[in-house]
Amino acid sequence: MELKEPSGTTRGRGASSRGTQVYQSLIGLIRSGRLTPGMRMREGEIAELLGVSRTPVREALARLQARGLVDYGSGGMAIVELSRPRIMELYAMRAVLEGAAARFAAENASAGDLATLEHVSRLFVGYEGDARGLAELNAHFHRALYEAAHNSYLSRMLDDLNDSLALLPNTTFSVEGRRQAATEEHDRILKAVLARKADRAEAEARRHIGKALEARLQLLF
Repeated sequence: MELKEPSGTTRGRGASSRGTQVYQSLIGLIRSGRLTPGMRMREGEIAELLGVSRTPVREALARLQARGLVDYGSGGMAIVELSRPRIMELYAMRAVLEGAAARFAAENASAGDLATLEHVSRLFVGYEGDARGLAELNAHFHRALYEAAHNSYLSRMLDDLNDSLALLPNTTFSVEGRRQAATEEHDRILKAVLARKADRAEAEARRHIGKALEARLQLLF
């Protein structure tokens, strides 16, 4: 396992700041697929490879454990492997939170927020690269939606949930037909937000996550 601290990272003051940096580094490595479910998380090895003491590593691992991303097994601490029931729970909560984000966006989005949503949507539609790049643009679309909602508590909960989504391997955009379906789903969400139709925006966002779950289960099972 090769871990590198992201370039451009500034070291903060104290263990708490460094612990956050280590946490973000590990989340990034999980998202990139370099750390995978079932992989052992050895405190000393992580500390050495990230060039930090064990204290911030211990803090980061405790935070990962509190969020259900790592846990202790017979072989020590390892990245959690999500079961089908856990995946269903995760997407059920995601549907609720994404629906709320779309509702609040329809109610609260500024003109600048709406312009950003439209811009990211166009980038998604016009993208001609691979599934992983499309997944990144999809994340940008959803992030723009969260920001347009103007609710810091909701954004925090979605950040935590999206950290858990990093445990899922691959991307649903590798499923045949998912790209076109997601494009249409994004368009319906966007139109509802632009029209300030909060009920419709929430319903379309929930439907979008439901379809994403179907693609995820097809991919995994």
